[in-house]
Amino acid sequence: MLSTYQYPKYEYVQPPEQKSGETRRHPVVVVGAGPVGLAAAIDLAQSGVPVVLLDEDDTVSIGSRGVCYAKRTLEVLDRLGVGNACLDKGVSWNVGRTFFQDQEVYHFNLLPQPGHKRPGMINLQQYYLEEFEVRRAKELPGLDLRFRHKVVAVSPDGRGASLQVETPDGVYTLETDWLVVADGARSPVRRMMKLDIDGKVFKDRFLIADVVMKADFPHERWFWFDPPFHPGQSVLLHRQADSVYRIDFQLGWQADPEEEKKPEKVIPRIQAMLGDGRPFELEWVSVYTFQCRRMEKFRHGRVLFAGDAAHQVSPFGARGANSGIQDVDNLAWKLRLVIAGQAPAELLDSYCEERGLAADENLMNSTRSTDFITPKSKTSLIFRNAVLTLAKDHAFARALVNSGRLSLPACLSESRLNTPDGDTFQGGMQPGAAMDDAPVKEDGRDGWLLDRIGNRFMAIVHVSDPAAVDAATAQGFKTLAAGVIPVEVVLLSPGPGRAPDGLRVLEDGAGRFAERYDSLPGTVYLLRPDQHVAARWRAFDADRVMAALARATMTRHS
Repeated sequence: MLSTYQYPKYEYVQPPEQKSGETRRHPVVVVGAGPVGLAAAIDLAQSGVPVVLLDEDDTVSIGSRGVCYAKRTLEVLDRLGVGNACLDKGVSWNVGRTFFQDQEVYHFNLLPQPGHKRPGMINLQQYYLEEFEVRRAKELPGLDLRFRHKVVAVSPDGRGASLQVETPDGVYTLETDWLVVADGARSPVRRMMKLDIDGKVFKDRFLIADVVMKADFPHERWFWFDPPFHPGQSVLLHRQADSVYRIDFQLGWQADPEEEKKPEKVIPRIQAMLGDGRPFELEWVSVYTFQCRRMEKFRHGRVLFAGDAAHQVSPFGARGANSGIQDVDNLAWKLRLVIAGQAPAELLDSYCEERGLAADENLMNSTRSTDFITPKSKTSLIFRNAVLTLAKDHAFARALVNSGRLSLPACLSESRLNTPDGDTFQGGMQPGAAMDDAPVKEDGRDGWLLDRIGNRFMAIVHVSDPAAVDAATAQGFKTLAAGVIPVEVVLLSPGPGRAPDGLRVLEDGAGRFAERYDSLPGTVYLLRPDQHVAARWRAFDADRVMAALARATMTRHS
């Protein structure tokens, strides 16, 4: 189907429920083996929660879909065991350029500071991401990945849900305590449950052309407003893996989708854009419209929605798959604690609250980008073009240019799980923020902070000399580690040193952690399993850490 990619064919296996005729109950069932559903299943399974993952297909996504994966998403994928594969295959980039007609008017750098493991963004065809996730899923003994298993009916109840699943061998019944729904924008499960998704459909059409060609374009994002080769409209260019270039042409609402997909219409557009007669091949062509919508609630009893099933945005800004993967990063640790009986089910309401706010932020930014890219009135068009004209020479106008505000992690500063600052701090690592990365050493080996933090509650304690930790403080560390929800304490020091009782020590030799976290000797950070800051203080107090842990998990602090 594609000249640069061989689609895998995954084997259908008759499920044990069908073989035995017995209805079995599972702790978690995930519906949808796209990037989000696979991420949810991997996250749960690698932390010890058995998962059944159902998908009606037997291969990865067909054609051109998600392309751009942001730094924060890459850091989540690292914890899921697929980050390196994505980086090795994808095209890394940090710089974006915006053009008006035939002049560059604006550029940005997503990662202006050194000392980060991952780039600001990579471009990678979605089918590769899914293939890498499937490979990882098959490595996990607690993950039962079932292809060609189509959910045809869902019956939620107070204990979970019962599903009717259709396979080549007929229909069988599956029961689950918790159902995670990640079956895409058209979500059959959402429709089966008669749940609404509200929002706005934008009256514009865009042509996607994935083009195979040899070109020396830099690894950057290029966006044109009103270019000479496509006057009056916009064009977006991204380089992907395998010398495939994604080109988006704005068409306008009146364009005939079927007509515009014909090669005799597409090829002249690309030739006009390239302008140099170079050979190319069409890899994939489609025409799309887009919408900004969300469900009012992402949790319905023991049914939890994530990704496009819960919210949809326009493609400008790379907020679709990025947001969905960050949804399940937020959800998985909370669901794990609830299943283990370590936290109340109410904790899952915080998933809806936190990721609902993130969805609202994405919808707002996506809508603003779309309004700037596709002005809906003559006055809006005049304003837009004036901004672009001024942006080349004036900084105030550059701040108004919006060719797609790119995906950033949501800062959950208003979350009720946070413990507000009682001490004075500078910088962005406030409670609710996703952690910033920094180079560190452990046992003399160079590495990265985020590779050593996550998947459990942890406390970083900044010390001048690890060997100088007094007995009372060391006892406080042991108390945290022995709790119902353990907190692992890690010491952070400007240099090497041996810690008491085998505690881990991270060396901040370059001072990046101290700089980015406004950290001094004595500073303490309590970190959630999803690498968000839960609380911070200027001095260690075990009781305060336990109180903040109780707040972050909605449990009782004794």
